[in-house]
Amino acid sequence: MTPEILINDRKIGSNHTPLVIAEIGINHEGDFEKAKKMILDAFEQGAECVKFQCHIIDDEMIENNVKPPNANETIWSIMERCALTFEQEKQLKKITEDLGMIYLNTPFSRSAARRLKSMDVSAFKIGSGECNNYPLIEEIASYGKPVILSTGMNTIQSIEQSVSILENAEIDYALLHVTSMYPTPYNNVRLGCLQQIKEKFPDAVIGLSDHSIGNYTCFAAVPLGASILEKHFTSNKKWPGPDIPLSIDPKELGDLISGSKAIFQAMGGTKTILKEENETAKFAYASVVSINNIEKGEDLTLKNIWVKRPGTGEILAPNFNKLINKKSTQMIPKNTQLEWNMIE
Repeated sequence: MTPEILINDRKIGSNHTPLVIAEIGINHEGDFEKAKKMILDAFEQGAECVKFQCHIIDDEMIENNVKPPNANETIWSIMERCALTFEQEKQLKKITEDLGMIYLNTPFSRSAARRLKSMDVSAFKIGSGECNNYPLIEEIASYGKPVILSTGMNTIQSIEQSVSILENAEIDYALLHVTSMYPTPYNNVRLGCLQQIKEKFPDAVIGLSDHSIGNYTCFAAVPLGASILEKHFTSNKKWPGPDIPLSIDPKELGDLISGSKAIFQAMGGTKTILKEENETAKFAYASVVSINNIEKGEDLTLKNIWVKRPGTGEILAPNFNKLINKKSTQMIPKNTQLEWNMIE
């Protein structure tokens, strides 16, 4: 069986068009109107899914002076500023789902997970920092909803324990390869990890959460088996925010959605001649023709026959060598497509 998960009515797996997740994350900087605009802009580009981050600071962390590598302020101050209220998150979920899109949110604490459970989210996205937070994964798995788990900053061994929790809970799950660098240089994206994860966890749907610039690596991930593509998204690259520099804008999101669909449709197949190619073959193939008048009984040689378009003759180019040194059974005018009854 090919691994597959279901979120709402959307089937996700290698037999389906990749699901593109537009990660709004904290790009709204705590501004509800910005958050709403990004939902609407993603929808306009054909997005099926948007994702936020749920931060309840007191349960998520202790006050600290740690600065993320892509910011000039502490993680505490960033999240304190960007955290949305319960009511705001419920409103954003309603806006998203009223548009027919999937609403996802990443909880960074037990309180956040319980908040999202109370909101009846259709699935949970767990971030890379929580991939080895086994107590939190156990809490989320107990809710019985599908889980999309990012795996940045983790090894196969630490991912194994998380997968064991998800499988013991008998829930659908997907694993996203991630490099937790913001932005990620192309040489550190490591798309080969997709195959490694696929081989190690054959029951998992796999995908890529990408922090590199642009859509190149997401496009490359599709033929490697990625069924989920996640990118940070913003309506305006001039807005402030630590994740804005690595985010894609509406035009790029539209390109990612249409491009990943096109690549998915182009995958697979075997080297056979399609019936749709036959019309092209009529003009593109070459037939054997006389290049001089040929008398009855004359030997066929390179001096009097050759191959020319169109491919509408009875004898096509692959059979050319079979005719050399054969004799004609009749007079053949120049530029005539040869037929088998003309040959001895």
